[in-house]
Amino acid sequence: MSEVQQSVPLSSEVGGRVGGELVIGDIGPVADLSSLVIFGITGDLARKKLVPAIYDLAHGGQLPAGFDLVGFARDAANSEPVLRESVIAHARRPFDPAVWQALTQRIHLVEGSFDDPGGFTQLASLLAVLDQRRGKPDNYVFYLSVPPSAFATVCGQLAVVGLNRPARGWRRVVVEKPFGHDLPSSRTLEVVLAQYFPPSSIYRIDHYLGKETVQNILALRFANGMFEPLWNNRHIDHVQITMAESVGVTGRAGYYDGVGAARDVIQNHLLQLLALIAMEEPVGFDADSIAAEKVKILSATELLGPLDETSARGQYGPGIDDDVRLPGLTEEDGFPADSSTETFAALTVGITTRRWAGVPFYIRTGKRLARRTTEIAVTFTPPAHGSPAARAAGVSNVLVFRVQPDDGIELHIGAKRPGGGMQIQPVSLGMDFRSVFDPAPEAYERLIGDVLRGDGTLFPRRAEVEHSWRIIDPLLQHWATAGRPDTYPAGTSGPASADDILSRSGRVWRTL
Repeated sequence: MSEVQQSVPLSSEVGGRVGGELVIGDIGPVADLSSLVIFGITGDLARKKLVPAIYDLAHGGQLPAGFDLVGFARDAANSEPVLRESVIAHARRPFDPAVWQALTQRIHLVEGSFDDPGGFTQLASLLAVLDQRRGKPDNYVFYLSVPPSAFATVCGQLAVVGLNRPARGWRRVVVEKPFGHDLPSSRTLEVVLAQYFPPSSIYRIDHYLGKETVQNILALRFANGMFEPLWNNRHIDHVQITMAESVGVTGRAGYYDGVGAARDVIQNHLLQLLALIAMEEPVGFDADSIAAEKVKILSATELLGPLDETSARGQYGPGIDDDVRLPGLTEEDGFPADSSTETFAALTVGITTRRWAGVPFYIRTGKRLARRTTEIAVTFTPPAHGSPAARAAGVSNVLVFRVQPDDGIELHIGAKRPGGGMQIQPVSLGMDFRSVFDPAPEAYERLIGDVLRGDGTLFPRRAEVEHSWRIIDPLLQHWATAGRPDTYPAGTSGPASADDILSRSGRVWRTL
């Protein structure tokens, strides 16, 4: 794998083409890619997500004939068996030795550290040879699957060997979250990237935006006339956005301690979900039009206070799940006994637009909760003169977007129970994506395909990132002076202080 070999056109020799068109772009083959370079090819993200996604694209015949994957890492030279096992364990499609064998002919490995000029000189030489053999322009995607602290080093080394500026083709650089740890650091990071790449070449990846359910938010809102007349503060009481995880942070102390739930999830994933739920209809489903509407919403979003009453943070302590003892955060390896990192965060925001004025958006996320789920629940205002039977049954109309693990959409309504009398009970009308559509590509599969094709629709722009930090920063500053997070038992629904946020207005969180 470490030698440069003759390219094999995967899209014509193995796999099959995925047909059909989506509303927002097609995930079909691209035409002119030269090389995708993954820095950190042996890291956790690359092994569990990126390389399996590339395998799935190859298996489906969705890689261009001019494709090469170049892996760069300190221990890259003998990593082929590790990558193979990662594909077997994590790819969406079944492992096919023929597909993998064909793909390995496109994989080339460069061993070096990020501060070693020799490794980047070797990389430049390899890319030049690959370009010459294919007769293709120098089109490169650089995927920085590395900590943000290494971005400047990697980009600087690319500049030294002249790889950041194309002579004939194009460059794209992909960066993973976190995009800074607050607004000033985010802006510093953007300045670093802008030294080496133009704004149109920078792709900030948020894998939640690659999920089909998330993309279907726009389809449901704007392709169905029944919802638009109701999508406003006259008919919507409140919105809940939840991302709950049943797992803890075992093995992630190096990243998670000092970061916490708000920075890790709310600033990026959940505020992006809010933007899609609340945005106005774009003039088109292209990258610029969608980004423009998301920026408008995020710029009008603000924390609602007082923060002691409208927000909560928690840290999981020991708990019991199926008679198994679960450790608390400070019992996890790498976390100090006095860690004040929150593993649960909840907050309330409002949107200062005519459509949304007065509608609270409740956002929560947490580790070691009762179950794993990500959903958006839009609760409609009850009728002013609703039937006593409906009120007695506790019927409320809620539209739920299930993002994971059971992707789908459901609408909760009231219906008459069979038999005498007018007895109303809550029922749900649902659509499960897996039962209606063919298996969808995984998020990274879709997003990597979009990067190769140059489609930035599902990638947050700089303005979106900065507005998200503007929303979150005051909350983080408040928490920094408010003592320790509340403790909640692992395996539960979070701290009692989170329930108080909604109970003050007579509302309740959806049950986990």
